[in-house]
Amino acid sequence: MHPMLNVAVKAARRAATVIQRASLNVDVIRVERKKANDFVSEVDRNAETAIIETILEAYPKHGVLAEESGAQGIGQSEYEWIIDPLDGTTNFLHGHQQYAVSIALAHKGQIQQAVVYDPNRNDLFTASRGVGAFLNDRRIRVSKRINMNECLIATGFPVVDQSMIDTYFAMLKDVLAKTAGGRREGSAALDLANVACGRVDGFFEFNLKPWDIAAGALLVQEAGGIVTDLTGEDGWLESGDIVAANPKVLGQLLHIFAPHLKG
Repeated sequence: MHPMLNVAVKAARRAATVIQRASLNVDVIRVERKKANDFVSEVDRNAETAIIETILEAYPKHGVLAEESGAQGIGQSEYEWIIDPLDGTTNFLHGHQQYAVSIALAHKGQIQQAVVYDPNRNDLFTASRGVGAFLNDRRIRVSKRINMNECLIATGFPVVDQSMIDTYFAMLKDVLAKTAGGRREGSAALDLANVACGRVDGFFEFNLKPWDIAAGALLVQEAGGIVTDLTGEDGWLESGDIVAANPKVLGQLLHIFAPHLKG
């Protein structure tokens, strides 16, 4: 395992310890509302602190972009860690066990290392660029399905920014009409990890943040999948509009989306 990936795994496990200890007493956790349908808890912040301390202990000159504390040292190093300490906060606060720690490392703007850790299943997803994607040290690949009527597609409702909600539901309606079904689990990092290991055949969502998708996207790419924005271009990390699937399914999803994006 690459030394920087090893540090990311160590940081993810430390954060998971904080999260799982807190999960035993969810009803007493202090929660703030950042904006409508967007919550942050003391657990998010404590888990993020554990991650950043672990990373900067090993690489004190690296930059950090984290969901709760923002940017630290960005532009001062070629390396930037992109961190979501608890992807699926709303799930966590409701006792719904679909959440994860997500950590990615970019070098000169290109994602090189990725960890997504699901503490409830003890599923550790890792990837290094050019080396492959793994689940608990076992190599993983995206699904081989090519017929849309056999495919299961994951997605996320646009609950924070609802400016494109009508477009989204029109797209979702067409996806559901052409596939075996859809799933909305509430954690983009885990949705992408599930694409990478073939548990679902594709994923799409609007208006996500870099920390939601950076690690999961590398997992998909290293598992043989493709990641684009909703028009098939490469600006997904900046726009937050993302589609991920195996090559055959991705092309069909983009074809479904195209009529809804004109104009």
